[in-house]
Amino acid sequence: MKNLIIIILVIIVIGLGMYLLIQNSSDNDVNLTKDNGIATSTIETKQEDKSRTIIGASVEKREIIAYHFGTGNTELLFVGGIHGGYSWNTALIAYELMDYLEKASSTIPANVRVTIIPVLNPDGLAKVTASTTARFSPPDISLDSALLTAARFNGRNVDLNRNFDCDWQSSGTWQNKAVSGGSEVFSEPESRAIKNYVETNKLAAVVVFYSAAGGVYASNCHNSISAETRALTKTYADASGYKAYEDFDFYEITGDMVNWLAKNNIPAISVLLSNHKDTEWTKNKAGIDALIKYYAN
Repeated sequence: MKNLIIIILVIIVIGLGMYLLIQNSSDNDVNLTKDNGIATSTIETKQEDKSRTIIGASVEKREIIAYHFGTGNTELLFVGGIHGGYSWNTALIAYELMDYLEKASSTIPANVRVTIIPVLNPDGLAKVTASTTARFSPPDISLDSALLTAARFNGRNVDLNRNFDCDWQSSGTWQNKAVSGGSEVFSEPESRAIKNYVETNKLAAVVVFYSAAGGVYASNCHNSISAETRALTKTYADASGYKAYEDFDFYEITGDMVNWLAKNNIPAISVLLSNHKDTEWTKNKAGIDALIKYYAN
């Protein structure tokens, strides 16, 4: 009888032990699953795509995106597409620059970060590219001259390059035409987006692509051309083969982006492509390479 009791107790102890082991293992599995789920969720939440930044949205709610190459503290900013579909080749050259840097990222000096905003005026570009502002090719562009002209402006019919804080006027000039400079300085979400980016990032230099006059133009806003802007202009012009100019004097410019940058003591140049169709990539690649080399340690 005594042995029987001992056997029963042993069986009970073993059974209880097995139950607790199974239960603990089950709990651990649940916790592990939960922990993994939390970890994954946390990682996904914390992960940031450091290769791109959404800096704002257009009047028609299209994203304005900055793409980053390199991780250095010396940031060079390139901007295309400020005049949307009218100067669509300035967006295309920015995309070509992105393609180039993706393939040649190892050539970016350790101290340099290149940021590219390919399309500052996505609403204007969308007017001539079947509503897309993603990578496109020349055959995608409408050949309607009236549409191309209208595509210069944003969704509120404002010329974005007349909306910045240097000699701003509500009515600006483009060639021999009057154009809207907006209801006030930085009235447009696109110009505010670039303003906020500039003010929250320490930029070494800015290059803005335009078309079409063919040349590299220095910036200033009644504060003379800085020594660094002169060096920037000469470096790009010498390497690319474009002629360097101290100012744009074809007609009066108000509310200009690069001149606003100069007002804020940020070296900036306008690179004007020679026409509205070609990116002149070989010339501009040489200028870009020279700038990157210039700012390398």
